Amino acid sequence: MYVADSRSSKAPVAPAETRPGRREAADGAGTGDGTGDGPGTGTAAGRRTVARAAVPGTVVALGVVSLVTDVSSEMVSAVLPLYLLTGLGLSPLGFGLLDGIQNGFSAVVRLLGGHLADRRGRDGASRHKAVAAVGYGLSALCKPLLLLVHTVPLIGAVVAVDRTGKGLRTAPRDAMISLATEPAHRGRAFGVHRAMDTAGALLGPLTAFLVLRLAGGPMLADGGQQQGYHAVFAVSGCVAVLGVLVLLLFVPNRLDGAGPPSDSFDGAEPSDARPRLRDGLALLRIPGLRRLTVCAVLLGLTTVSDSFLYLLVQRRLGLSVEYFPLLPLGTAGAFLLLAVPLGALADRIGRRRLFLAGHGVLLLAYGLLLSPLDGPAAVVCVLLLHGSFYAATDGVLAAAAADTVPAARRGAGLALVGTGQALARFACSLAFGALWSAVGGTAALTWSALALAGCVTGAAFVLREPAAAVPGGPAAGGPAAGGPAPTTDDSEVPS
Repeated sequence: MYVADSRSSKAPVAPAETRPGRREAADGAGTGDGTGDGPGTGTAAGRRTVARAAVPGTVVALGVVSLVTDVSSEMVSAVLPLYLLTGLGLSPLGFGLLDGIQNGFSAVVRLLGGHLADRRGRDGASRHKAVAAVGYGLSALCKPLLLLVHTVPLIGAVVAVDRTGKGLRTAPRDAMISLATEPAHRGRAFGVHRAMDTAGALLGPLTAFLVLRLAGGPMLADGGQQQGYHAVFAVSGCVAVLGVLVLLLFVPNRLDGAGPPSDSFDGAEPSDARPRLRDGLALLRIPGLRRLTVCAVLLGLTTVSDSFLYLLVQRRLGLSVEYFPLLPLGTAGAFLLLAVPLGALADRIGRRRLFLAGHGVLLLAYGLLLSPLDGPAAVVCVLLLHGSFYAATDGVLAAAAADTVPAARRGAGLALVGTGQALARFACSLAFGALWSAVGGTAALTWSALALAGCVTGAAFVLREPAAAVPGGPAAGGPAAGGPAPTTDDSEVPS
């Protein structure tokens, strides 16, 4: 019996406080008056109670799993380029190939992970936890394997298996977060998870640095001893195993929010208990999910990858080369600080609106890079804007997508949106690299900024609130429908 099975996987819902002249929510899942103020707004103690209730233990446990796993993964990512290029003599072209494998495998396998997670066992329970455990387990297994492989094909195979694990676990994990959380608080819950995940991304490189120092291995010397890197891989494997144990012991097998196998969508016949892989694409028949997926793909096609952005920051703003490795930490720090408050803001003003606003923030970062400003202040501003972009879009997109998909297909629906966005960003990286080679970095960024501005405008039109969605009404997911007014532009789960 798992430790988590004896606990409630659903967040308790704080009782709503009514105000004179305003309505209560129709059921306990609502947030009070239907105006977006939420329950317990009359007192500070009430607000603190709601904030705690908004994030169930399952989300916190999954956040710990992601934090620990990210420490393990980022330990390897921090030293792998140096290990391959200086320790094993791999060419930059070979490393580029490995980098492409990492991105491609994770994006493609995500669809399979979402599909497998939605398939139910003999007891009628979904397999979100089981599929996620396999994904985390594969990644944990790959870390010590790096101690045994020393050729490009074998290292590529290990990296591919590691990315397969990441692709398998992403959709089931996000589905578990959405199913364990009340709909009114999904933005905050995803924000908490992404903040914990980002904390692991910050701690990973620092842990790798300390392990290298303690092991006495050289960091940059060509042909030097490799025991420092091997120590990093060994410690990383142990940390990854710890993450798998937290998942198995503290995340429940059943989630109260998981719908029955008979959930249907878009007026279709009740779905089969064992969905087929092609049923995932059929989810695009849901208007809300289709619009989100199209917009995620369009915006992803104009989102410059982090690596190119950091190179532009270093070259355009005159940053010293020695500070270049610190740039990702600046983005991650801003992401960590803003993920929770922006997630809560998305619950109030609408998740799609904040998702679009996040891309507007990214457009400001592009504009700052293209401006004549330079120096440390400009660097800090660009990194803050970059981190704000991720805080306003990463978990918020998952929360918005969860509102449009029936519970029985939640994993496949989230995988569909995530895969589309990931593949679009991968295509953007290829196109931006080619454009940079042809016309230069500044011109390439200018074209990307113009394309992003156009896509944001188009996405705002596509994601506009339907005229029939009256705040507080059933079509909007308001109190009469059992949901709060703040998510009127998000709640489009078909009846």
